Amino acid sequence: MTTEPIDATATTAWTDLTAQRDALRPDLRAWFAADPGRTERLTRTVGDLHVDLSKNLVTDQTLESLVRLADEVRLGEHIEAMFSGEHINSTEDRAVLHTALRRPASASPALVVDGQQVDTDVQAELEKVFAFADKVRSGAWTGVTGARVATVVNIGIGGSDLGPVMAYEALAPYVQDGLELRFVSNIDPTDLAETVQGLDPTTTLFIVASKTFGTIETLTNARLAREWLWEQLLAAGAIEDTDEARAQAVASHFVAVSTALDKVAAFGIDPANAFGFWDWVGGRYSVDSAIGTSLAIAIGPDGFRDFLSGFHTVDEHFRTTPFTQNVPVLMGLLNVWYVNFLDAATHAVLPYAQHLHRFPAYLQQLTMESNGKSVRWDGTPVTTQTGEVFWGEPGTNGQHAFYQLIHQGTRLVPADFIAVANPAHPLKDGDTDVHELLLANFFAQTKALAFGKTADEVRAEGTAEEIVPARVFTGSRPTTSILAPALTPSVLGQLIALYEHITFVQGVVWGINSFDQWGVELGKKLALEIAPAVSGDAEALVAQDQSTRSLIEYYRAHRG
Repeated sequence: MTTEPIDATATTAWTDLTAQRDALRPDLRAWFAADPGRTERLTRTVGDLHVDLSKNLVTDQTLESLVRLADEVRLGEHIEAMFSGEHINSTEDRAVLHTALRRPASASPALVVDGQQVDTDVQAELEKVFAFADKVRSGAWTGVTGARVATVVNIGIGGSDLGPVMAYEALAPYVQDGLELRFVSNIDPTDLAETVQGLDPTTTLFIVASKTFGTIETLTNARLAREWLWEQLLAAGAIEDTDEARAQAVASHFVAVSTALDKVAAFGIDPANAFGFWDWVGGRYSVDSAIGTSLAIAIGPDGFRDFLSGFHTVDEHFRTTPFTQNVPVLMGLLNVWYVNFLDAATHAVLPYAQHLHRFPAYLQQLTMESNGKSVRWDGTPVTTQTGEVFWGEPGTNGQHAFYQLIHQGTRLVPADFIAVANPAHPLKDGDTDVHELLLANFFAQTKALAFGKTADEVRAEGTAEEIVPARVFTGSRPTTSILAPALTPSVLGQLIALYEHITFVQGVVWGINSFDQWGVELGKKLALEIAPAVSGDAEALVAQDQSTRSLIEYYRAHRG
């Protein structure tokens, strides 16, 4: 693999794309009218996902140049390097092998990286997670009183929270009856306090998810949860007020996802009940690892295996499909087109499926933590804009909030619309199929964004002339439509893997390392330094800059 990043702006494809951008007069209405085959030619399939790219602001020539750009930056080499376990995470000298988490047990040839039998290790850890999940689901795992688990509380932050909570919400119809998952991530004490409110301590299981078992937010919340457990069990008369009883309570009501077994044991969790993963799994790529233990409990090992198979389906498509037909490659290249040539700064993800309401938030970490970089993987400055702000809300809620800007604002906002053909709850309002009403909005929004409404069409409706300009829709607003038969565990895995690989494609074009996240470290370090000042240390307070010092003084003056 090329060790130095190729400057995409120096390629012939970039030059061609720049010329096309300068000559571009996007008119989706005219393009479709002149090209009856556009939709068929620009529709792709990956797994169960039907992906319509036809409403994007590209011509066949643009797509050809984008694919040539991928070739010129040697995307194929980078894809193979990732899958084979080369250390493409340059700043941490690590392989990037989240794709290995979903390789089937029968995968051949075996994957060996840095002397590690990756397949063997992954399957062994999965089986350990699944055995534990079966114990909880069957009632074989009990708390100190012998009661089975009714509520699992996952304590984590970042990838240790966003993935599990998003997937749990998305797969709610697959959750075992009688089980509920709750999630704590924020160090704001309100989060923990309100999450455990109303829970029965005798039927609550906590999962502390922290690879190093040192994340300050997670460990603070874990200690608060432990105190809550002890207080509640004592108040209920479920345990005696002894160190031995307290230790048994923790051992019965806490497990960990961590590789720091000494710290796990010091907390009071039996290391046998700690589930691990590897340094080649980044947090934002970890929902299909042991970080998904809470999800495996909720939907069961069979459901989790189906989840993994969805990931693997897209992995194989990404690795083996020619770029002209490769959905993650094409979508990643389209994002490059919008960011670097059409000056788009944001990207909307709009799921017309309520169970996917946390998917945009999940993608924020995946994409923005990965590609929010200003230096390339060799430490040199980037030569292009990198990254976009990902955001979104489920339809139709967003239609009554921010679609105004997308339809008639001055900013270009590429948008991905996601929907399923079969809902979890096929309800009717009289004779109206409500899911069909939802999907009518899905289809209508992409149509309106693409084709707009001319001044003459507005006038033909009898609109007063002075109001006509306000009711014109320019159209040619780009969208991608993604449809699936239903939101199954496999389909959710496919969607996640799709965006993982889209993110990777963009990173390769920009020459950046999409797998480190040093940008989150400085604020965390400063918080530890500032904490004494917040608590009243006068010397620490004096050491702060004038603005920070003033803010802390205001806080201390008003803290009751």
